[in-house]
Amino acid sequence: MTSDPTSAGPLLELHGITKAFPGVLANDRVDLELRAGEVHALLGENGAGKSTLISILSGMYRPDAGEIRFQGREVEIDSPRAAIELGIGTVYQHLTLVPTLSVLENLMLGSHGGTGRLDLASANDRFAELARLLGVDFASGARAGALALGQQQQVEIMKALWRQGSRVLILDEPTSMLTPQGYEELRRELEHLKDGGLAVVLITHKLHEAIELGDRVTVLRAGRKVGSLAPDDLRGRSESELSARIVEMMFGEQAAELADAVEVEAAPAARESPRRELGAVALRVRDLALDADDGVVGLSGVGLEVRAGEIVGIAGVDGNGQRELAELIAGQRRPRRGEVLLFDEDVTRLGVREREARGLRYVTDDRLGEGTVGDLDVAMNAVLKRIGRAPFWRGGTERREEIDRFAEGLVDRFDVRTPSVQTRIATLSGGNVQKLLLAREFAGEPRAVVFNKPTHGLDVRTAEFVREQIREAAGAGLAALVISTEIEELVDLCDRIAVMSRGEVTGEVENSPGVEERIGALMVARAGAGVPAGSAS
Repeated sequence: MTSDPTSAGPLLELHGITKAFPGVLANDRVDLELRAGEVHALLGENGAGKSTLISILSGMYRPDAGEIRFQGREVEIDSPRAAIELGIGTVYQHLTLVPTLSVLENLMLGSHGGTGRLDLASANDRFAELARLLGVDFASGARAGALALGQQQQVEIMKALWRQGSRVLILDEPTSMLTPQGYEELRRELEHLKDGGLAVVLITHKLHEAIELGDRVTVLRAGRKVGSLAPDDLRGRSESELSARIVEMMFGEQAAELADAVEVEAAPAARESPRRELGAVALRVRDLALDADDGVVGLSGVGLEVRAGEIVGIAGVDGNGQRELAELIAGQRRPRRGEVLLFDEDVTRLGVREREARGLRYVTDDRLGEGTVGDLDVAMNAVLKRIGRAPFWRGGTERREEIDRFAEGLVDRFDVRTPSVQTRIATLSGGNVQKLLLAREFAGEPRAVVFNKPTHGLDVRTAEFVREQIREAAGAGLAALVISTEIEELVDLCDRIAVMSRGEVTGEVENSPGVEERIGALMVARAGAGVPAGSAS
């Protein structure tokens, strides 16, 4: 955290910003000030109104009421082009690069005015200028898809700053796919951006990131600004003190209930929990191999076991074969060799529906793309994997009352916040969508579930709710395989943790004090580097 942000007046001011959607008041008279040379962290649980506010700033939505002032004069941001012309750039949580194009081609693709019409030599000059600002170490001609995730994010930041005269940079959950090393690189980049006079808006769910990276912190709750911390408030206080203060602003009277979750985020440690009775091996993967293809990481001889009542984690930098392994287990891909067994039954040649019928379920990490259909309502998404099946269909005819009754039960049990089960799921916050996915896969009698980044992008309360549901299910005998890039989450949740690197399992450790260092060592291990599976246990 910088000690002395600029004392100049606000660069961009929001006054009384209000935005409503059917059944939802997303922003309720929100005030916000952005200053050059500062990182302003914006916090709030899912559904607090953060996404709507940055969509207004980036020109995706127009406010129903309120005003925006830029350098003291009132402006209207009625389109993304208008935002760009004011010098406001946005880097969204999900990467937008075209992987087959070069870095420079991605930067020039779709540029609005100004440098978007530069010749190749001038564009390379602009790339070099931004590369110096951010400290990047890749060439403009590198293929975007060949870059590491942290480097791809740097390209996204360069895209947001590509037009000359950039003044404001909005970063939406920028650390969601970064390694610890990538986080440190981002920290350095933010210092460079502040030194260059930019105002940065940092959207994050992680309290420690807001405290470490932010010069100011604003908290939204239920669409309203409920508090903020200025630079003087952030200096001279411990992280635990600041975390407690922020959580109180975020959750009010319920803050005390979240003390454990906040403590885990700030200082992960192996959780002391009652020992579960483990049963037979529920899920066994033997020698799974998958050929590498464009955009697909190959797997080489992956093997693991999960017993009934056990939670096994898979750690690793994102993109090292975790998703491919999950999809192989779920039946969405076919292996080149190897087996998937469910309670000793070979299900390798069975499809997704047959595996689900036997109790093998999968919670995808792509909740908005693969996991749900945005134009369908909550109820239809609740039965998305049971379309055409009884009791929700009979003789090819949809039985809407049965569907709605089933969905209402899931919504009630998993506290999914929605106006009704007829509400389009695309209008729900990410946390509520994730709760519905969890409820859907827990319905019926699951025997083994693969969870791919189950709390990715969720606020503290929703993330803890999801983890507690996994613990309770394991306590009832479920075999849970949890894939996560968050080491603290795996340490908090799992009995054992395996590590994947370059399509292989490089080792496995029992969860015990000090396990983070052993996981970190395995994360950087490489195939053939002399770290056989199980050697770190």
